[in-house]
Amino acid sequence: MFKIIEKEWLNANTFRMVVDAPMVSRSCMPGQFVIVRTDEEGERIPLTICDYDRDAHTVTIVVQTIGAGTIEMSKKEAGEYLADFVGPLGNPSDLCTDPIEEVRKKKIVFVAGGLGTAPVYCQVKWLHEHGITADVIVGARSKDILILEDEMKAVGNLYITTDDGSYGRTGNVTVCMEDLVTKEGKEYDHCVCIGPMIMMKFLSLLTKKLNIHTVVSMNPIMVDGTGMCGACRVKVGNDTKFACVHGPEFDAEKIDWDEAMRRSAMYKPEEAAALEKAKEGV
Repeated sequence: MFKIIEKEWLNANTFRMVVDAPMVSRSCMPGQFVIVRTDEEGERIPLTICDYDRDAHTVTIVVQTIGAGTIEMSKKEAGEYLADFVGPLGNPSDLCTDPIEEVRKKKIVFVAGGLGTAPVYCQVKWLHEHGITADVIVGARSKDILILEDEMKAVGNLYITTDDGSYGRTGNVTVCMEDLVTKEGKEYDHCVCIGPMIMMKFLSLLTKKLNIHTVVSMNPIMVDGTGMCGACRVKVGNDTKFACVHGPEFDAEKIDWDEAMRRSAMYKPEEAAALEKAKEGV
């Protein structure tokens, strides 16, 4: 059992949990994920790590209530327990494992959409702690669903963009990225993009045109998180990879985006049925 130390709602359907997880916090790195179960009958949910504190033995996750499993998890409060909190799984970000002097030479920009802001924050914070400041573009449909704004400002150069223009710049992250490079003279040679599949696809098409090497996280298609179910297969160049085992981060230019997006929608009917049961209390 894993004790919930803190719980905070970040917006109407997204919450942050700080969990006592000594073994995970001891060795986890930015880019990795955990598998969480609310109770012994609960769904296995893969969640990328938002933050960790090795001294306090804690790991922070950010969860959006979009399905039956996450709705059940949202009912837990500080002082209660999660049945499973397994990790770290997957591979750390290359930025955190490559020689630090090589990383310092890069002009880095992060692009985050929605829940992708959480794992992006973990990487940006790690770089900040190692004396590297990156630019960060965070996009949302509107101001009221933005998360981790203050935290991100403390560790990176933040650009906020909203689809409806209610806060920051107007438009999506792709528009913001193009404006920064073509109109404002920004230069980047490395981009990390984490967010909805459609966002990552179109951002990577833009960065290819701009000649910016881009890495994306394929965590949106993960299900079981161990490679056993095969649901997170993704075509990367000529190879078939599993997002949970070989990733979750891959070279964006090599991904077969059409196949990946089809796979991300594979379990929509089952997810919708489970959500309806959860709402009905079945």
